[in-house]
Amino acid sequence: MGMKNFNGKVVWITGASSGIGEALASQFSKLGAKLILSSRRKEALENVALKCELSEENKLILPIDLSEYKDYQPTVNKVIEKFGKIDILINNGGISQRSRFEETDLHVFKKVVDVNFMGTVALTKAVLPVMKKHKSGHIVAISSVVGKFGTPLRTAYSASKHALQGFFDALRAEVYADGIKVTLVCPGYVKTNISLNAVMGDGSKQGKMDAGQASGISPEDCAKSIIKAIQQNKREIYPAGLKELSGVYMKRFFPGIFSKMVRKINVR
Repeated sequence: MGMKNFNGKVVWITGASSGIGEALASQFSKLGAKLILSSRRKEALENVALKCELSEENKLILPIDLSEYKDYQPTVNKVIEKFGKIDILINNGGISQRSRFEETDLHVFKKVVDVNFMGTVALTKAVLPVMKKHKSGHIVAISSVVGKFGTPLRTAYSASKHALQGFFDALRAEVYADGIKVTLVCPGYVKTNISLNAVMGDGSKQGKMDAGQASGISPEDCAKSIIKAIQQNKREIYPAGLKELSGVYMKRFFPGIFSKMVRKINVR
């Protein structure tokens, strides 16, 4: 399948105001897709649309807060009014965490799970009938390598990403007969602001870039891998550096050794 097959496709990206989401918007716009851009900050989304040089008829700016996931039906209706269909939904919006579990307020834990998991579930639920009606569609979820294994200071984040894995594996089987594809993306460190915006135990932002993040793969390279995975109907991909990638296989084949390695991670 060539790159041209996104021409005229309607692609909805959450977390589109920066990082992987912005890189995806940029690449999809070059491939002729019509884009729905969502995140909390309208101004940032307008900037992304401007950079992508999207025409008025090829874009829809839809600010949403994934922690307020009561009902996305009215939001989906706006998309249908404008484009009539949704070909690809990329659940990319999310927040990370940097705190020991015992020092993490439960409301902060809940917020991470709400944004990363429940918000994604709610939006997917609202989009699904549209895809079923057209007997086609592709749902992509940005999980993480810590959706495959847990590491210190990431209890809520890791739990939310593990939940995505189970949910989308089950959903993939349910919607197969409806012609709907599901792809899980498990990146390692990507050079984005996610660690700057990661929440501490009290809900405040960490405000600094982790060393791993700073040396991570670029959002552009990650976006390229995601687009390729959509074209090839991959069930799951790992755009990650060797270190994080080896963790996935160590956990699977050498769980004892892996467990010892994880304990050595600096837990402050």
